[in-house]
Amino acid sequence: MTSNSAASSAPLSWSELAKLTDFQPDLVNGPTNAQARLRLFGRPESEVRVTLYRDNHAWCPYCQKIWLWLEEKQIPYRIEKVTMFCYGEKESWYRRKVPSGMLPAIELDGRIITESDDILIALERVYGALGLGMQDPAVLPLRQLERLLFRAWCSWLCYPTRSNRQEQANREQFIAAVAQVEAALGATPGPYFLAEFGTADVIFTPYVERMNASLYYYKGYSMREANPRLADWFAAMESRSTYRGTQSDFHTHVHDLPPQMGGCWENGEPQMQINKARVDQGPWAGLPDATYPEPESARAEALARVIKHRANIIRVNPADDQLIDAALRCALTAMITGEACPPPPEADLGLRYLRDRINVPRDMSIYAAKHLRAALEATAALVGDRQATPIPMKHRRDQNPAEFAQNSG
Repeated sequence: MTSNSAASSAPLSWSELAKLTDFQPDLVNGPTNAQARLRLFGRPESEVRVTLYRDNHAWCPYCQKIWLWLEEKQIPYRIEKVTMFCYGEKESWYRRKVPSGMLPAIELDGRIITESDDILIALERVYGALGLGMQDPAVLPLRQLERLLFRAWCSWLCYPTRSNRQEQANREQFIAAVAQVEAALGATPGPYFLAEFGTADVIFTPYVERMNASLYYYKGYSMREANPRLADWFAAMESRSTYRGTQSDFHTHVHDLPPQMGGCWENGEPQMQINKARVDQGPWAGLPDATYPEPESARAEALARVIKHRANIIRVNPADDQLIDAALRCALTAMITGEACPPPPEADLGLRYLRDRINVPRDMSIYAAKHLRAALEATAALVGDRQATPIPMKHRRDQNPAEFAQNSG
């Protein structure tokens, strides 16, 4: 790979690009990943007693909680992916199995269980707790603290304020809740909520991850950078391959949350505007959504994932098929070779449409997505500054998984 960014080159063909990546992870027994339909951890398939029903896009926070717990415990399980309402119609087969349509659900020895806390308690009874369990006296107050933090976050993020005074009061209420979290983390010798990693950390993970993203973007508040104990906790979590496999990035979260939460409200402050522009248009390197060392395979992963789904990616793009095919190959060529590859005229809209719809971790891991977004943006900028159709705020039907059903994984 060359570092000569000033040079330019012609786009490689799909077959030439395919020769430049050997990224083929072991989805069944390898590190945690969003594409697996079966996880065995080196054990025989006959040991599978659990099926996890989770959302297609890895957007559901309660699904992430169960997913992370199963990965940490290395419980052999199957995965069935279901459509959340905000991006399509829920499958009829799932409605027959779970009439409420709720996610997540598990099937354990033939019995359907819903509600994430009930699921964890049921799993603990069969497989034992992850560290200290859901009903342990040391965990119960931490579960309550997580709900307190959640409510303060919702009050600040999800309701429009009529005055600066109200906005400031909501901010202070959240920061006071965070101070309690900082104190809880500071009461232990290590970076986790208790002496060792366990259930309490799994419970906090999904929404703290989403708070970190949404408040940075909508309120200009960097939760991870402003709170040293939480920064240490994030770093400890990112040292775990289980968490890295379920972890999303800022761009994915800030655009998947509004339809799920009923809206997310900007405060319009200068730092918020700076943060918003960076999350949407880059640079994505260095954002406080991931700080662990970048895997050497990041670019190869991005390339492999695009190649696998290129037919559908091209088909759903609003640009002409031949135009976006050539433009996409230009972006991938630039990402892999480090040389600028000018796309066809008028390609900027199609490239930015795709830039805005890369989904972590459904499509690829964080660093792979950062490289792909950067390549798409740099390539688009060579021919124009037009932005694609804005991402919907009331739903995400632009991400309907039915468009990709023929090419799952």
